Amino acid sequence: MSPFSRFSLYFTEVARSGSLRRAAEKLHVSASAINRQILQAEAHFGTPLFERLPEGLRMTTAGELLYDDVMRWQREFRLTRQRFDDIQGLKRGNVSMGLVQSLTRGGVADAIGQMAREYPWLRLELTVDSSHAISQMIRHAEIDFGLILDPAGQAGLDVLAFAELEMGIVMPAAHPLSGHAALSLSDLSHERHILPGEALVVHERVAALYRKQGMAPDNIIACNDIRLIRSLIAQGTGVCVLSLLDVLTEVQTHQLCLVPLKHSVMRPLTLALCTAPSRQLSRAALRVIQRVTEAIETLSARQA
Repeated sequence: MSPFSRFSLYFTEVARSGSLRRAAEKLHVSASAINRQILQAEAHFGTPLFERLPEGLRMTTAGELLYDDVMRWQREFRLTRQRFDDIQGLKRGNVSMGLVQSLTRGGVADAIGQMAREYPWLRLELTVDSSHAISQMIRHAEIDFGLILDPAGQAGLDVLAFAELEMGIVMPAAHPLSGHAALSLSDLSHERHILPGEALVVHERVAALYRKQGMAPDNIIACNDIRLIRSLIAQGTGVCVLSLLDVLTEVQTHQLCLVPLKHSVMRPLTLALCTAPSRQLSRAALRVIQRVTEAIETLSARQA
């Protein structure tokens, strides 16, 4: 049975999600088709691969062994494909990268689009997820490289390029206080405050800032989605402490304004391009990394 067969795709997705339904939604196939493949494999191997539980499917010991082998085979095959790419002299190539939601617009996204237009032979596999999830994918060699936030908390990665992005108070460009050189939270005590949710990288440092300054607004809006936070700020619903990366496009188009924090000791948010220390990168991957690095350097220069 080929490790790159339809079964391996179905099997690994069920193993990750623990559910036939969720795997079917992710792969856009029917749950019955996935279940049929798994049942056929279990009959072929003569052992169950999953325990059927009321809350979903859980891998058996045999399933865990097969999952590890399938992942290893897929990693080795990707390396083989990269060697094929090198032999072809960049006439074809496959590059996989991960990035956080904040980068789906702006300079990095523009650079990716430009490369796709310049190199029609290039196959790009793009994954948008949290910094933690992307870090795990880098470590497990599931992607060539990734763009994550605050890499200091993610051990076992090589940082190839980075930019430090300031934190500040975000408000509509037409806000009466938007022209100030710096503001403190107390200057905004009369405003409604939007607090980044726990799922966001900036949550801990923003929460620490509010604690340090003794601010506990009653009418807060807690939100774990940057896109919705941007929309709420633009509507004049409230103000929020964010990084420049979160609102760069809106700041450049003069929809929003980021005002520095007065007397703040908040660390800048670090955007880093990372790969695994032992990762052997193809020529195509190195070409993409070079272009993404240029976009990160441009982002840093624009901030300055």
